[in-house]
Amino acid sequence: MNAKAKISGVTIVKNAIEFDYPVKETILSLLPLVDEMVVCIGDGKDETPLLIEKINDPKVKISYSVWDPALKSGGIVLAVETDKAIAKVNKESDWIFYLQADEVIHEKDYDKILEACNVYKDQPEVEGLLFRYVHFYGSFDYYGDSRRWYNREIRIIRNNIGVQSYKDAQGFRKNGKKLQVKKIDACIYHYGWVRNPNAQLKKLASFYTFWGAHEVKEPAVQEMYDYLQNADSLVPFKGTHPKVMLERISRQNWVLPINPQKKNFSKKDFLLYKFEKWTGIRPFDYKNYKII
Repeated sequence: MNAKAKISGVTIVKNAIEFDYPVKETILSLLPLVDEMVVCIGDGKDETPLLIEKINDPKVKISYSVWDPALKSGGIVLAVETDKAIAKVNKESDWIFYLQADEVIHEKDYDKILEACNVYKDQPEVEGLLFRYVHFYGSFDYYGDSRRWYNREIRIIRNNIGVQSYKDAQGFRKNGKKLQVKKIDACIYHYGWVRNPNAQLKKLASFYTFWGAHEVKEPAVQEMYDYLQNADSLVPFKGTHPKVMLERISRQNWVLPINPQKKNFSKKDFLLYKFEKWTGIRPFDYKNYKII
């Protein structure tokens, strides 16, 4: 039997309270899997450091960083900050488990994840592990199932091989090349598009400044984010949420009149959507990795 793999958790965050990021839940979902949890906190203006400190777990290692406003184009600042956090990982760790501050692991997948880390630990050709995704949208009861949402991404990378965060920190590269990865039967629950519509608008207004874009109206002009206008396809979620999310979900104080039968596609996107549903194949899909 392979020796137990050593795993370091990593996340970055800034202004988690102001923009209602579930970063506490992100960290709590990782703690049972990792030997250390590196949290790199940006120079925000709320009490995010206190929120993280209150987790009060010896595995949590907090560092602080100043985000460079000159790096906002393309969201590159997110990749730079992720690399800063990765650099603080214990060199003896075999794997780095990276989650963004709105991503959570379900406890039902813990055993599968640990098994994969142990099995592939001594297979150096495996540079990362690939997860499925559920992207919740507008409500904890619905998720997006269209091509606008990536359906897989790397979230565990091999340590000490020169892997770096790529572009806006969605994926990773090694010497500029895509990582060779293995798919595992585990899922990332993404909650970045589920918050009070007022908070969502504030978050997006801030978020888009990293790209120098102006796709969101100022809060003074638009008081709430219109989830329904910007949805193309939503379906009911019939599974269970991670336990660490249940208290947050119980506080949901908004209701959206979602009609899952209503689709908002161009003709081309509708045909591609139907083809994927019929065949399970997503043609022309960009893949941020190489499956081996």
